[in-house]
Amino acid sequence: MHRRSFLRTGIAGFAAHAFGNPLFPEELQAKIPDDLKVTALKVIPVWTGSMNYVFVKLFTNHGITGVGEGGIRGRAATMIAAIKEHERYIVGRNPMEIEKHWQAMYRWPRWRGGPILNSAVSAIDIALWDIAGKVLDAPVYQLLGGAAKKKIRLYVGGGSAEAVQRAKELGFTAVKTSPVLAVDGIIRQPFDVKAEITRFRKMRDAAGDDFDILYDAHTQFKPEMAMEFCTRVEELRPFFVEEPMLTSDIGKMKWLADRVKVPLCQGESQFMKFGLQEMIDRHLISYVNPDVIHAGGITECKKIAAMAEAHFIDVSLHNAQSPVMTLAGLHVNASTTNCVIHEFNQARKYADWEEELYGGVHIRYSNGYAELPPGPGLGIDINEEAAKKRPARPFADTRGKLEWPDGSVGDT
Repeated sequence: MHRRSFLRTGIAGFAAHAFGNPLFPEELQAKIPDDLKVTALKVIPVWTGSMNYVFVKLFTNHGITGVGEGGIRGRAATMIAAIKEHERYIVGRNPMEIEKHWQAMYRWPRWRGGPILNSAVSAIDIALWDIAGKVLDAPVYQLLGGAAKKKIRLYVGGGSAEAVQRAKELGFTAVKTSPVLAVDGIIRQPFDVKAEITRFRKMRDAAGDDFDILYDAHTQFKPEMAMEFCTRVEELRPFFVEEPMLTSDIGKMKWLADRVKVPLCQGESQFMKFGLQEMIDRHLISYVNPDVIHAGGITECKKIAAMAEAHFIDVSLHNAQSPVMTLAGLHVNASTTNCVIHEFNQARKYADWEEELYGGVHIRYSNGYAELPPGPGLGIDINEEAAKKRPARPFADTRGKLEWPDGSVGDT
């Protein structure tokens, strides 16, 4: 094409898009109703038997609904209120304008940040992506750029050689364990690093060389404990050591990163890109594990993964709650090259109430890998009638309690 002809065509095309013509192909644009808007927001808290899950459902004037999740253990009542706060913003809005809504929910209230407010934004964001996928009759990952892989590697929980063997028999190639530090809620002091390394060694012996063991310290180590453990465990090749210490002092985190060779992972307790930026920029970690229902939803986890990719840091999304959360994370993973392994807690038989609540939807997996989620949208819904049978217990939902021998409070 002649250069002048090309410029005329390009400018005309730009003008058409800028002044109202759709950017989508006509057949795809036709699926989006011109008057589509959110008509209602409903929070659906469910008691699981040990904790509350807090779901949200958005309704539209065209009968399409979207589901999200944003629960924080031990804060169900606060979480319910925080999600409901967004009703006054989101009702009446076009649900397809996801990025704008994310920015508005985060920025306009002025007071922002922290686990509660960010989890509320996450819940709405996930539900909006679910609506978008259903409107366009496509899985969410397709709207995020399409598949970046053919399948998604999973890991399951397990704290012993026997658990490793069970995982291998089920086809998995990785497990994650956590420290055994406390007796009756009291953290032993001095820390028995020898016993912890012995347990890890037994797991490594059962695993062999072609199986990964991840270690999650849950911030329960003090920095010096973390350094001792990470140094001693190095020869046993952990995939990573997750949350070896609190990150409230980045300088101390750098102190640890400079002294150990094992890969470190942080991110479960950080929120939005801003909470992870310094650790990523300073290369204090080898893996980042944001939580899709806490860190800002699907929208923000894609951005965090992109930040990490630019620094040669891989992603292992945290995933500890319902299949709604699992699927939201799997859509991010499916469309993201540097998401390399995914936490999975649904490798079990569902209880009858779970089958009813999730409409019989199961995450499909085999040989240690999940299939790409089929959609449309997330590919799951919440049965509201089933949820009513298991109402939330806002004040029964707590984490375990840890103390040091002198009675001071430990981190859980």
